[in-house]
Amino acid sequence: MKTLGVIGGMSWESTVSYYQKLNQGVRNQMGGLHSASLLLSSYDFADIEQLQVAQNWKALGERLADTARTLEQAGAEGVLIATNTMHKVADEVESAIKIPLLHIADATARRLQNQGIKRVALLGTIFTMQMDFYKERLRQKAEVDVLVPSQDQQLEVNRIIYEELCQGKTLAESQSFYRKVIEELGEQGAEGVILGCTEIGLLIQPEHTHLPLFDTTEIHCKDAVTWMLATSCI
Repeated sequence: MKTLGVIGGMSWESTVSYYQKLNQGVRNQMGGLHSASLLLSSYDFADIEQLQVAQNWKALGERLADTARTLEQAGAEGVLIATNTMHKVADEVESAIKIPLLHIADATARRLQNQGIKRVALLGTIFTMQMDFYKERLRQKAEVDVLVPSQDQQLEVNRIIYEELCQGKTLAESQSFYRKVIEELGEQGAEGVILGCTEIGLLIQPEHTHLPLFDTTEIHCKDAVTWMLATSCI
């Protein structure tokens, strides 16, 4: 089994899901007392969030690159960023290390291709929904048309992520709002929905919509387990 370095704490709520799913995936594959070989570095998310709001992606890239190097030096054979938004600085992280970076959008794109999805809705932070770093990678890798909510809806989707989900709150009214947004995007032709923030899976599950859900936390972890247990990188 290869050792995976996990860059987490953005937020720790979703990093808990990563830790659980990675270990469950290894146990399901290997059985018995087996668990994942992991090195975890977790941030104080308040510091990260302030830099995001300030749009200081240079500082964020330098921080994550330093963390990736530290994990590599500690023995990690690959690195995973346990969040969608911070893949904004994936290129900086990848260029700082000699080991592979397991990119969350690439894993998601493979699932879209496998299911023949050509038009997909994307929910996430305001950065993920508005910037091109994530949407364009999906378009290039999976040749999909990416739909996002209206401007007002994006603000509320983003608020719920930071003010509720990242703080361990799952509220019924927020779930209803997300379901309404998903329904409207389906009416616009979305054939599936990417839960493009690793906390959204805490709020929205498959029974909440008739559209197929692409939970990026689940997808990322499954691909990481495959990578860890493979004799060569995927």
